[in-house]
Amino acid sequence: MTTFLLVPGAGGVAWYWQRVVEQLRAAGHDAIAVDLPGADPTAGLPEYADLVTGAGDGRGDLVLVAQSMGAFAAVPACSRLPVRRLVLNNAMIPLPGETPRQWWDNTGWETARVAAAREHGYAEAFDITTYFLHDVPSAVAAGGAEHQRPEADIAFDQPCNFARWPDVPTTVLAGRDDRFFPLAFQRRVARERLGLQAEALPGGHLNALRRSFTMI
Repeated sequence: MTTFLLVPGAGGVAWYWQRVVEQLRAAGHDAIAVDLPGADPTAGLPEYADLVTGAGDGRGDLVLVAQSMGAFAAVPACSRLPVRRLVLNNAMIPLPGETPRQWWDNTGWETARVAAAREHGYAEAFDITTYFLHDVPSAVAAGGAEHQRPEADIAFDQPCNFARWPDVPTTVLAGRDDRFFPLAFQRRVARERLGLQAEALPGGHLNALRRSFTMI
C-alpha cells in the first residue's frame, strides 16, 4: 500500500487536500494531509520540514506531494524520509538555499503572471477570486473560506535547507488554467531548474479542489 504524504501551500491548510485524500483512500492507498502552522510567526521552513518528516516517519512506499510553497518544506524532507517519488503540483521549485521571497524575482514570476493576464484577458491586479477561485466549484470555495489562514512572514525569508536536489524520481504537474503560476512559466522553471517537462493537468492553481483532479 502506497502512502501519499500531501503538503499544502502558503497558509499550510491540510483541508486543501481533502478531495484527494478521499480519492486516494477509496483507491486503497493511505493518504496523510500535513497541516502546517502557516500563521504562526515563530514557525517557519525548518519547522514545516520537521512536521512533514514526522508525518512520514516509519512509513514505507512513500510518495511525497507538494503544492505551491509546500515544495520549500517537502524538498528538504526528502533527505530524511524513504521517499519513492516526489510530486510537485503547481509548485515553487526551490534552488538550494533560496528563500521563498527570492524565488519570485529569481524566476521572473511577476512578469510572467502579468503577461499571461494580458494575453488571456483577465485582470492584471491580483485578487483571490480571479487567480485562485476562478475554476473552483462555488460550493467548495464557500466551504473552504472557514479554513483559510494567512502565511506569516517568517517562512518567506528563510532559506530552503538542502544542498542538492534529492536523488528521488520527481514529477512536475502544472495546471493548464493556473493564472497565478501560468503553464508556460511553470514549464520553463521546471526545465531550467530540474531539466524536466511539466505535465499539464486540468485546472488552476487550486486544482486539487476540482473533482476531476487525479494523481493515480
